[in-house]
Amino acid sequence: MAKTLKTWTAVGIALVGTTQILEAAPSARVILPHNPAFILSDGEGGEGASEGGEGGGQAVSSYKLDSTDPTAFAFDAKPQIEAYATLVHQSYADAATGADKMAAAIDALLDKPLPETLAAARAAWVAARPAYLETEAYRFYDGPIEAIEGDINSWPMNEAYIDYVEGNPKAGIINNGTETITGAGLAAINQKSDEADVTTGWHAIEFLLWGQDLSTTGPGNRPSTDYIAGEGNNDRRRAYLKAVTEKLVGDLQSLEQQWAPSVAGNYREVFEKLDQREALGRMVNGMAILAGFEFMSERLGVALDSGDQEDEHSCFSDTTKQDFVHDLAGIKRVWEEAKLAGLVKSRNAAVASEVDGLLVDAEAKIGALGDPWDAVLRADAASSERKAAEEAMASLQALADGLKKVGSTLGVLVLIPTE
Repeated sequence: MAKTLKTWTAVGIALVGTTQILEAAPSARVILPHNPAFILSDGEGGEGASEGGEGGGQAVSSYKLDSTDPTAFAFDAKPQIEAYATLVHQSYADAATGADKMAAAIDALLDKPLPETLAAARAAWVAARPAYLETEAYRFYDGPIEAIEGDINSWPMNEAYIDYVEGNPKAGIINNGTETITGAGLAAINQKSDEADVTTGWHAIEFLLWGQDLSTTGPGNRPSTDYIAGEGNNDRRRAYLKAVTEKLVGDLQSLEQQWAPSVAGNYREVFEKLDQREALGRMVNGMAILAGFEFMSERLGVALDSGDQEDEHSCFSDTTKQDFVHDLAGIKRVWEEAKLAGLVKSRNAAVASEVDGLLVDAEAKIGALGDPWDAVLRADAASSERKAAEEAMASLQALADGLKKVGSTLGVLVLIPTE
């Protein structure tokens, strides 16, 4: 989600001055911070964050926690940093491959717009999503994803900005006939006047494949005839779907290249040369902010509070539970495949065991969520579906708290936005 500036962007800007990340990511957008509130990790404060505590609202210049003991954080994290870089690269490569397969299915739909080819394109979208969702644990610091995440996964979206909706058959860019439809052109107006005016990314494609979800029991039901060439505004709709899909594939391929090994000047080269605890800080914050803010609050809490289907993450396809499962899987992959679990265990076995248990608990609670998610949003506040959702939120909060202890164990500051 990229509705507004997030804390990690402000942190990233503060860090640029000391780590020269900006030179490695020249395309990064510079956005002014909005002074959010934080919850800091337990332990001694890092530079610029010595006061600590909830609601501090301050940016920091380093993820490294200070200590009066010069040997307090004397360990070698090179295996974890290398494993993380390899994991991130492979994850973006998998996401790009999945999106490319989806693009092929969409080409087949445009070649022969039939119910069968539309169903295949939808299935390809669903199949491609998990690989991307598992990369979301690599967000929330000054990595290359922050420069283009708004083009890739922005939500919630005003679907009437793109195409027709119930009660307004002439709505959207597709029907107004004024904007030239190209990937670059759509990116230029993405969220230009309103954060909900999303034009690109996974959810724009989702809407173009499913249409509005007007059903209480299933997803959207856009007809394949919307893509028959030469009828009405179908040619603009066909051009839109083609352009936005190609842009998504290109964006994911660019992220894969930023993390590819042995590419001079890419982000991975810079990341692997960081002070080890600066790199570990990015790894742990990505996990903790996804668990304790974006996932727990923005994707679960906000939707439960409003009860509005428009706040559902993948509302057109009714695949939001899949999003939840794979966001958590991405956090677990960093913990296990980047070998953080072993490093933490070597320094504090109790903390490592606690996080292992919290991941198991969160997996169970997310697995118990109702599906589709919009049915949960409509459920009575006292229902079992709502109770399961509240338990899932609590499990993610506990996981985020556990990851703050990981930060303290490794000597890195963990900042989780509170609003």
